[in-house]
Amino acid sequence: MITVALVDDQHLIRAGLRSLLASDRDLQVVAEASDGRRGVDTVLRTRPDVVLMDLRMPVMNGIEATRLIRAEESLAQTHVLVLTTFDDDRDVLEAVRAGAAGYLMKDAAGTELRDAVRRAASGERLLSPAILDRLLKIVASSPAAPEPDPRLSQLSERELEVLIRVGHGDTNEEIAGTLYISPATSRTYVSRILGKLGARDRTELAVIAYRSGLVR
Repeated sequence: MITVALVDDQHLIRAGLRSLLASDRDLQVVAEASDGRRGVDTVLRTRPDVVLMDLRMPVMNGIEATRLIRAEESLAQTHVLVLTTFDDDRDVLEAVRAGAAGYLMKDAAGTELRDAVRRAASGERLLSPAILDRLLKIVASSPAAPEPDPRLSQLSERELEVLIRVGHGDTNEEIAGTLYISPATSRTYVSRILGKLGARDRTELAVIAYRSGLVR
C-alpha cells in the first residue's frame, strides 16, 4: 500500500485528487491539509510515502513546506510531488532546489497522476518534458552565459552522453534505447553521474547540462 498526503488550499482540488487516487486499491490518502504549515505537521504525524504539494498556499507556501519536509531526517522515505500550473515557472525552479521529487500539472489525467505517485514512492525523480522545457528557458534567461562545469572532467565519454540525454528530459528507458544499453545500465550511469557531480536529482543534472552548454 502506498500512502499519500494531499496539501492544497482548495477543497475541490483535494477532493478531485482523492477521487482519482481512490480508483486504485494500492493507493491510499491518509491525510489532508489546507496550508503548508499544517501540511508539514500532518506529514510529520502520518509519514506518508508521497506528498502531493501545491505551491501557492496561505500561512506557508509549498516551497518552504517542501524544504522543511526534505530536511527532516525521519521523513527520508517521504517524497514530495509538486502540483503546478505553467504560471508557477519560477516557483517550480525554487521547488527543485527545495528537494521536490517531481512535478505534476494540476490538470493531469488520472492514469498520469497514479503513475507519478507510484514512481515517486519508488524513489524515482519525475520531470515531464514540458516542464523541463520551461525550467531550462528560465535558466537560459539568466544573465550568466553557459560555461564548462569543472566537475564534468570527472565523467567518462559515455557518462557525458547519458548526461546529455538527461538534459533532454529522457527517461532511463529512453536513454537505454538511444544509447543501445539496458535500462538497468542506464540507471547505474545516472546514479554514478549524480554521485560524481554531487547533484540531488535528474533535474539538477539537466540544469548542469544546460548551463555547461551540453544541451541548448
